[in-house]
Parts: sequence; structure tokens; C-alpha cells
Amino acid sequence: MMNYQLLSICPVFKGIPENEMEGLLTKIHFQIKKFNKGDIIAFGGEEVKALYILLSGSARGEMINYSGKTIKIEDIEAPKPLASAFLFGKENKYPVTVTANNKVKILSVPVPEFLKLLQQDSHVLKNYLNSISTRTQFLSQKIQFLNFKSIKEKIAHFLLLQAGDKFHSIELKQTQQQLSDLFAVTRPSLARVLGEMQQERLIKIERKTVTILNKEKLNELLANG
Repeated sequence: MMNYQLLSICPVFKGIPENEMEGLLTKIHFQIKKFNKGDIIAFGGEEVKALYILLSGSARGEMINYSGKTIKIEDIEAPKPLASAFLFGKENKYPVTVTANNKVKILSVPVPEFLKLLQQDSHVLKNYLNSISTRTQFLSQKIQFLNFKSIKEKIAHFLLLQAGDKFHSIELKQTQQQLSDLFAVTRPSLARVLGEMQQERLIKIERKTVTILNKEKLNELLANG
């Protein structure tokens, strides 16, 4: 049975009432696919033939570097889509291998059927464009953070960018896991460095609010990096 309530908070269908969602999906062909823990959902380099949306469970995207080491890029939780930015274009292939972390259920909408949805409903079209634009911005930021050698430099750059010239305090919208994904570091490593920066009186953290105590020192970190 389809969980329309969960699907309505998926980035692609966000804001669409459950009854409208059900009506939209009755007009197209789709499948529900199930995977067990450790199953490969999609191989890196495989053509993306359908929009996959996680209905339950979680998956991880991994790639193998030149030395043969497997590197985890990110975890994807329900109800997020998989590789939605790669449905179209000349190189519409999975950029990473996607593996089930646990029991996973996926809504699979073939590309031609998803095109029908985009043509029939402007809300879905807008959501999809916003989704892939946000994803592109995330990847652009991630590439930028890879230029910094240390976690401390990545944090300094992020905080200074968020605060700008006028502010010293920012409200974090990201979880610590999302930040560690963005910085391409582990969550424990990020937590350790944040703690060090507090001890050095560079920043102060109170729940989701980060206050920059010494902008000059943070700028020096980046200048000397």
C-alpha cells in the first residue's frame, strides 16, 4: 500500500495534498521495488531509466577511487529521490553505486512516465526543478570545500560565508550529519573540531546558534591555509 502522507514530503511532491497525489499516480505507470540490506539498488555508471524515490529505509551512495578504496559519499533517507538530477542529459548515469543500508522500499517511475507528470502538473515541475537546483548547489559547495586542507578551514569558510560582513551569529539549518556530508568528513571528526574551536574561543555554540567570537582569527585560518 502506498504511503501518500510520506510521499507528500518528498522534495519532488512536496506540498501536494494526499488525495491529489493519489490522483496523479493513477494516471501513470509505476512499480514498487523492494531490496534487502546489502542489496545493490543501482550500479555507478548504469543508465538512469526511472525516478527512484525511497518510501522506507535508507541507502548509501559509494564510489571506488583509483586505489580501489570504497568511499561513502552520503546516506539517503526516505522519502528522498535517488539521482534525480541524472534523469535527463547526455550522461544520464548513476554517479555512484547505491546500496541498501537496511530493508528498502522504492517507488520507481520510468522516465517517460515522469515526463507525463511534469507536463500535467506545474507544481511537480516546479518542485523537481527546485530539487535538482538545490542538489547542484550542494555539490558545488562540496567541491569548494574540498579545496581546503583541514576541517577547521572548512568550518571557518562556511561560518564566514553564512555570517557575511554584518552578522556574528548564524542559525544552523543543517544537522551535524548534513554538515559532515557537505564538508566530506566524518561526523565524529567534525564534532571534535567544533569542540576545539570553542575551546580556542573562536566560536560559541548554543543549540542551533553559532556565534563567531573572533572573525579575524577565522580569516587568518583561511589566509594561511
